[in-house]
Amino acid sequence: DPVDEMLFIIRGRLESVTTDGGRSGFFNRSLLKEGAFCGEELLTWALDPKSGSNLPSSTRTVKALTEVEAFALIAEELKYVASQFRRLHSRQVQHTFRFYSQQWRTWAACFIQAAWRRYTKRKIAEIRRKEGGLGLGDSIAAGSTSLGATIYASRFAANALRGVHRLRNTKSARELVKLQKPPEPDFTADETD
Repeated sequence: DPVDEMLFIIRGRLESVTTDGGRSGFFNRSLLKEGAFCGEELLTWALDPKSGSNLPSSTRTVKALTEVEAFALIAEELKYVASQFRRLHSRQVQHTFRFYSQQWRTWAACFIQAAWRRYTKRKIAEIRRKEGGLGLGDSIAAGSTSLGATIYASRFAANALRGVHRLRNTKSARELVKLQKPPEPDFTADETD
């Protein structure tokens, strides 16, 4: 659905949920409370000097959990406010926007997950290579019990991960890595009046 306003929560609690357009294996849920906002896709649109009249879309659904008091900025109002930020040329505002944005947080969490999976896969492969060249009995006989314990732990972790990977839908795992980074807000473009 097109995002036509950005909400700033003054009091109350809301639930924000997305499946990223119905993609299988993807679900993100967050709670919004006082000081939070939603509809940040509209801010990215408003900061883009080349954005036309087509409003951005969102797959996120927001539902009130308690009584909520909030104020909204519609697209044209947000475009005006964004033009004021653009004149500041502030990297700090850009970083603050990213920190509080659910869209950026979701992307960052998925990016970290993918990096962690690559790291653990690489470490397990490295341990298996070491295992092949060094027998378990040799390492314990050499007085290195911590290495033996590490090998046992790595075997356990590898078996556990193998089981998890078998159960996981490989298509959804590949799609997780393909999650696109949200567009960078453009604070530097000069507005032509």
